[in-house]
Amino acid sequence: MGTGIFFWIGFIAFIILMLALDLGVFNKESHKILVREAAVWSMVWISLALLFNLFVLLNFGKTKALEFLTGYVIEYSLSVDNIFVFILIFSFFSVRDEYKHKILFLGIIGALIMRAIFIFAGVALINRFHWIVIVFGGFLVITGFRMLIHKETHVDPEKNIVVRFSRKFLRISDTLHADRFFIKQRGKLYATPLFLVLLVIESSDLIFAVDSIPAILAISKDTFIVFTSNIFAIMGLRSLYFAIAGIMELFRYLKVGLAVLLTFVGLKMLGSYFNMEIPIILSLVIIVFILLISILASVFIKKK
Repeated sequence: MGTGIFFWIGFIAFIILMLALDLGVFNKESHKILVREAAVWSMVWISLALLFNLFVLLNFGKTKALEFLTGYVIEYSLSVDNIFVFILIFSFFSVRDEYKHKILFLGIIGALIMRAIFIFAGVALINRFHWIVIVFGGFLVITGFRMLIHKETHVDPEKNIVVRFSRKFLRISDTLHADRFFIKQRGKLYATPLFLVLLVIESSDLIFAVDSIPAILAISKDTFIVFTSNIFAIMGLRSLYFAIAGIMELFRYLKVGLAVLLTFVGLKMLGSYFNMEIPIILSLVIIVFILLISILASVFIKKK
């Protein structure tokens, strides 16, 4: 799809406007995000994504609209796995609730930039070297199997290469200083532990992007569709964290569902190389079914 430059400009301007409203109006002061507030913002972002899906339908047709919706569902579902890790990171560094929003906000800005680079590079590679879909598809299948085998999520930020590098070359203060990332002590500039948290969040999202970008490329090779569906999912991640962070244990089988989902989209990508395409509407039904079963299993199967 030859998407006009004005569509790109309009979408990017919309995202910048929403980010400015978020930081400059609705969350100007650091405060604890309550579940009700987070739930409202989650519904706002889901509604905006569905309205944009309608826009795609009216301007680019049914197929592109289904590709956007399927890609959005995949990315939004995979973002839940990010929340598992964010909870562990915040717990490890004992980050207070009122400072989490600022970290996630800045983390999302970094994620938007990294995802854009990954998406444009991934689409360019597939368009130039079609055989690369075998590499991406195989990687997703292997990742899915690894998630099934290793169901528990372990995070040790002190072993994170970015943290180790920062501790080696930066002065790090011993304690947090409100929501500041840098302070001056005895005339010298120090990074605070909150800055380390931000670095761990950013590096973690880089790892997540390695999984999620190939997954959405299995659904669409259209740069505009891939980019917009990914960005809507990422923008809704922050509010989703505050909405469900306290009840993540209720979704204990969701990780299994995500593993099956990654395996499916990996097989779909492998099949596309051999001209065995799965219709996009069938892919959407299968993906929703996988997620629904994993959520219902989490609710109805009693924990031993």
